[in-house]
Amino acid sequence: MASSSSSSLRLNNLLLSSSPTLKFKPSLSSSSFSLLSSPSKLPLIRTSHWHSFPVKAASPSSTAIAEPEGIKINSVPTKPIEGQKTGTSGLRKKVKVFKEENYLANWIQALFNSLPPEDYKNGLLVLGGDGRYFNKEASQIIIKIAAGNGVGKILVGKDGIMSTPAVSAVIRKQKANGGFIMSASHNPGGPEYDWGIKISEIKMADIPDVDLSSLGVTQYGNFSVEVVDPVSDYLELMENVFDFPLIKSLLTRPDFRFIFDAMHAVTGAYAKPIFVDKLGAGLDSISNGVPLEDFGHGHPDPNLTYAKDLVNIMYGENGPDFGAASDGDGDRNMILGKGFFVTPSDSVAIIAANAQEAIPYFKSGPKGLARSMPTSGALDCVAEKLKLPFFEVPTGWKFFGNLMDAGKLSVCGEESFGTGSDHIREKDGIWAVLAWLSIIAQRNKDKKPGEKLLSVADVVKAHWATYGRNFFSRYDYEECQSEGANKMVEYLRDLISKSKAGDKYGSYTLQFADDFTYTDPVDGSVVTKQGVRFVFTDGSRIIFRLSGTGSAGATVRMYIEQFEPDVSKHEMDAQIALKPLIDLALSVSKLKDFTGREKPTVIT
Repeated sequence: MASSSSSSLRLNNLLLSSSPTLKFKPSLSSSSFSLLSSPSKLPLIRTSHWHSFPVKAASPSSTAIAEPEGIKINSVPTKPIEGQKTGTSGLRKKVKVFKEENYLANWIQALFNSLPPEDYKNGLLVLGGDGRYFNKEASQIIIKIAAGNGVGKILVGKDGIMSTPAVSAVIRKQKANGGFIMSASHNPGGPEYDWGIKISEIKMADIPDVDLSSLGVTQYGNFSVEVVDPVSDYLELMENVFDFPLIKSLLTRPDFRFIFDAMHAVTGAYAKPIFVDKLGAGLDSISNGVPLEDFGHGHPDPNLTYAKDLVNIMYGENGPDFGAASDGDGDRNMILGKGFFVTPSDSVAIIAANAQEAIPYFKSGPKGLARSMPTSGALDCVAEKLKLPFFEVPTGWKFFGNLMDAGKLSVCGEESFGTGSDHIREKDGIWAVLAWLSIIAQRNKDKKPGEKLLSVADVVKAHWATYGRNFFSRYDYEECQSEGANKMVEYLRDLISKSKAGDKYGSYTLQFADDFTYTDPVDGSVVTKQGVRFVFTDGSRIIFRLSGTGSAGATVRMYIEQFEPDVSKHEMDAQIALKPLIDLALSVSKLKDFTGREKPTVIT
């Protein structure tokens, strides 16, 4: 999801199990959203990135259901609302838009109107979010509409808080039918920013607001709401995936210093129970650990720009040995060593290369590896050396989920700071941090006090020596005028249509140029126009994409990559190593001419 100066809420669908996935567009609205069936065939919704095959919206008559026992249902008149079209990662608008009459309610009611009653009546759903501004009010609306449409029970995180990975874990553990995630991921929150989540009538239960601050069950007739600990099921899963005693042996060493920046977002609720209470880290190792509705006026995006405080600490004099951060809803991560940044592309490759040895969950070895198309080829090299199945997919976690359900994939990642595995069906920030701590702990388990520990930088450089280094950088140009950005992409598509192998681009020779198309090996579905690629004979790549995850304007993403097998060149600064390609990319795309932008907003 693109970083932007505004954020939104999204209702996200998580992949739950090896069950079919549906994507549908309600006929009564301009919205589109994804539906994911669970073992009991009920949805988990996330206006985000997931699997797809079309389903017709149910007719108004087919959505009629008997009034739930013991609850009065109010039929609230409403009408279609323009502009509720979801992007790659959700429906995002300003909070003031979501506060408009029936704006959120329309979207939620559309889900139920688009499903046969037997798919959700008396079912169990999960509700959670990243704690941002407006989530508490939204929780009450969602609960009442669910009750009004015949849902049997909702599990909701205390205070409405539950990280995206934890929602997936709870759904799978509790065998729920699906769930709602209220989040704008790594975008800022507050009254002036965005929230993210169609329709002639809204069925809303006439019940009091639920006290979300206290654990326990509240019953209204045959509908119930249970406020649950948002951490417990997720923590139990992590203890089954990782060797916690091994990690604890590292975090309790007097010669190892650790810091985790929760960025005042949802993982603040998880950091102390996991890193401090379970793994023995000092309480002072948790930074910005209290979730706030506006994220402390920060931008909860774990990258070198928006997590600058953590970067300064890690690059400062006598910095900690290991630093990490996660984003607004807890599904992204950034990994840092002392004075050393691990790119997300390298991170997933290194986790995959060490998974079998360092993480008990992978004791039999990974089933397969996958990356999004713009992510560097570092993971490809690991798959080739370990002789594992490998997949290159479009941006969007749903493509990984399909492969996981088919038993083809274990470890995967995106260059946009998303890393995960098939322990759930989402990317998972804390999982990635624990994976890295497992690797560092395993590499140092025989080191006695006083012996020099292998650092994050040591692990990365040893990986490069074995597999080669993929120099990689991404330039984000946020909130560009959509017209200019779209014209640039059309120009590039016209350019590649005329290109041929052997064409010269400065000192580079073209191998091929295309607009990435993906055929899903599981269900045969085809996705087109996923990014314009220029791939050169030396393995270098230039890629251009427009991100659909921002809430204002368009975000242009430019990706530059060059493979370097020569160990003597591995310590070069990426921006220096890639400068010829960066200059070429800017020239070929005419980005400045089309967008008017002199510099990117974020460089990673």
